[in-house]
Amino acid sequence: MKEFFKYVLATIVGIILASIIFTVIMIVSVAGMVASEGATSSVPKNAVLRIKLQGEIVDRAGEGSPMDFLSQGEQTSIGLDQALDALKKAAKNDRVKGIYLEAGSFGAYPADLQELRRALVEFKESGKWIVAYGDDYSRGAYYLCSVADEVFLNPIGSIDWSGMASQPVFYTGLMKKVGVKMQVFKVGTYKSAVEPFINTEMSEANREQTLSYLNSIWNGMQKDVAASRKLDVETLNNLADTTTVFCEANVFVENKLADKLAYLSDVKEALKQRLELGDDDEISFTSLADVAAADNLGKKVDEEVAVYYAYGEINDSKGYGFSQQHNITTKETLIDLQKLRKDKDVKAVVIRVNSPGGSAYASEQIWHEIQLLRAEKPVVISMGGLAASGGYYISCGANQIFAEPMTLTGSIGIFGMIPDASELLTQKLGLSYDVVKTNAMSDFGAKGRPFNAAESAKLQNYINHGYDLFTGRVAGGRGMAQDSVKAIAEGRVWTGEQALKIGLVDKLGNLDDAVEAAAKLAELEDYTVGSYPSPEPWYVSLVSKGTNDYLESKMRAALGEYYPAFALVRRIGKMDPIQARMPFDPNIK
Repeated sequence: MKEFFKYVLATIVGIILASIIFTVIMIVSVAGMVASEGATSSVPKNAVLRIKLQGEIVDRAGEGSPMDFLSQGEQTSIGLDQALDALKKAAKNDRVKGIYLEAGSFGAYPADLQELRRALVEFKESGKWIVAYGDDYSRGAYYLCSVADEVFLNPIGSIDWSGMASQPVFYTGLMKKVGVKMQVFKVGTYKSAVEPFINTEMSEANREQTLSYLNSIWNGMQKDVAASRKLDVETLNNLADTTTVFCEANVFVENKLADKLAYLSDVKEALKQRLELGDDDEISFTSLADVAAADNLGKKVDEEVAVYYAYGEINDSKGYGFSQQHNITTKETLIDLQKLRKDKDVKAVVIRVNSPGGSAYASEQIWHEIQLLRAEKPVVISMGGLAASGGYYISCGANQIFAEPMTLTGSIGIFGMIPDASELLTQKLGLSYDVVKTNAMSDFGAKGRPFNAAESAKLQNYINHGYDLFTGRVAGGRGMAQDSVKAIAEGRVWTGEQALKIGLVDKLGNLDDAVEAAAKLAELEDYTVGSYPSPEPWYVSLVSKGTNDYLESKMRAALGEYYPAFALVRRIGKMDPIQARMPFDPNIK
């Protein structure tokens, strides 16, 4: 009888908890709807599009949440897809008079910054103005703001214009202290993802490739800024070397990186003058989301070019532990691509790739599905910030490949990393292991010992086979001899500008260029552009994010400065041991 009452009580408690959760969700939803009714998605007359350059650029703007009204307009990221759409519409919307860029600490891959900057330049070409202001400009924020008609700087502010650096962290010493050694198997002289776990400094090959792509990116940034600020590249480079670190704000004006020193109130007055407003008039600001929600620029037609967003690490499952990052997962991606292949209204597909790579097995599965898609309709790749290693693997078989000049791509190579914790387990923790086995390889990968010579040879042969398969896929997709591919592979990272010269991409261009190319291949004159896959509903991410954020905060508090190393090793331990990917953290600054 006690058991009966216990189960009844548990059921009642469960029902009450479920009701409370449902009620909270309903209240939040209603509050969100009320808040959204109080605001309008339409653009007011005489409006200024305010873009806060803080947080980071993400590939896609998330689906709105009823909780968004609690953020009081604070923004933690910019969805590149929404921003590009909004800037196109703002250029043609008579209600939008100009753009106000509010600079801050802003991070993004250089290629994403380049694409957004090009959209700002195109907005200016419509005859409208851009004004920028910042207390402190990060390098990425200044790269964008340098397009402005006027660049204002706080009188005690600064601009980060000190060049670029890569500062990878090496975990070898830490791992040695705890008794863990990484067993590494790889192909590719430049395949540097393994170095933080076996070295204490960069190899000469890695140093060479890193300096090469950093110089390519930095030179591109300097050329763009020089054109906007009417300076020459040599002057900008000299400023980075000698002048812009810990200097007074007026130095930036004297050297033409900024136009005026001003406080925020002064900038608001300058905006009012551009809008011809009186002293008592308020500036009507609008947001990227509101402008993007305005009327579409074109009419809906049946024939469609689908843009499929593939971004994040390439994995067999949906991420590792606390990670909230978006992933390219095998099952979901294959299903999505199959749907696009069978959709008769979709006449061509652009795959927007932004990935450092990941599981070699998952990359091969996605590559195969893309080949099936290409057999029925044109497939064009648009590379974002990264399309390297596994990200290049899934791209190489398309009809055409577009990259931004600053895209990081290539890294054609394979590696495997399997931790050997035998010292930790046996010497530090005092565990002992024994084995009884029927065959020579029955205890392959057993705990308590490193791989023996025969096992190591098997693994290296497996990696070699994966590298041959990878380079063969590239050779077939790019119409090159496999030996020619291997000569530019070796795990080396290239920028899009460099990749064009060696045949890894077809053209330099942005997403719009890729869409136009896909439409041309499909012989379309009038078409709609659709975005896939549909964003995940807000309530799914809300529940999972709340749980994982709590766990992550506890682990951060407990481990302090050692948390990044813990999180990375934990991630690696759960990954497919055979990887086609860039370094886990190139730490580019």
